[in-house]
Amino acid sequence: MGEPTRLTSPDRVVFEGAGYTKQDVVEYYRAVADWMLPELARRPLSLVRCPDGAAGQCFFQKHYAESLGDDVRSIDLMQKSGVEPYLYVDDIEGVTDLVQMNALEFHPWGSRIEDPERPDRLVFDLDPGEGTGWPDVLRGARDVRDRLRKLGLENFVRLSGGKGVHVVVPIAPGPSWDDARAFSDAFANHMAVQAPARYVATMSKAKRPGKIFIDWLRNARGATSVASWSLRARQGGPVAVPIRWEELGRVDGPAAFDLRAARRRAARMRKDPWEGFETLAQTLPVIG
Repeated sequence: MGEPTRLTSPDRVVFEGAGYTKQDVVEYYRAVADWMLPELARRPLSLVRCPDGAAGQCFFQKHYAESLGDDVRSIDLMQKSGVEPYLYVDDIEGVTDLVQMNALEFHPWGSRIEDPERPDRLVFDLDPGEGTGWPDVLRGARDVRDRLRKLGLENFVRLSGGKGVHVVVPIAPGPSWDDARAFSDAFANHMAVQAPARYVATMSKAKRPGKIFIDWLRNARGATSVASWSLRARQGGPVAVPIRWEELGRVDGPAAFDLRAARRRAARMRKDPWEGFETLAQTLPVIG
């Protein structure tokens, strides 16, 4: 572990309107670290960095650089262009280093650095198209939940902090990325075929109005999904918050928690809303 990060420009406002500063961001991540790190640590990461705050120009970064900080780690991963250095963190000090470098969002792989070619979770992102409301998203999320359960897969729900919700499925490492992608593709397309007026499983924006896009494409090698407890680089400082299925109908939207509200929730929690997630050793079924 390197020396504790010295935060530069701690009073700089990162989320205009809400008034949250860079110091607020660091203190938030330290406050939720115990809940966030199990999903974040020791996984290849992509970041959303916003040097001019959430309202400015932001960019994704997935490659390691020494300038990111002493507690940010590097892992070499094979890509089509050859071996490339990706980044990951072990602990909250690494997260703090990345916030110092203006990282706001954290998007981990669905696999760990110890076995990056074997995913241990799947994510289905329910992205509502134009003309689709929050009640439609709730209905869709519960439909995904129930269909997965019929296949023997327990699953968990997260408010995305953006437009929709994520349904997350823990699996035992073993399937390849190709296996994970094939299952996710078949599952989402099966839903779209059975309920074409409600769902679409392709990225085509022309097909999305009035429907929910079941985004299964995050379940591919190198694709990522935002981590639970991660801030989103959006107005107001919303957070991607894991909740219990029983809570879903009591929230008013996917960005129901901002930085302050998410921090309060984390402080009050005595039990993980995703209790049991890490110990579920589920196997992927075959979709006939």
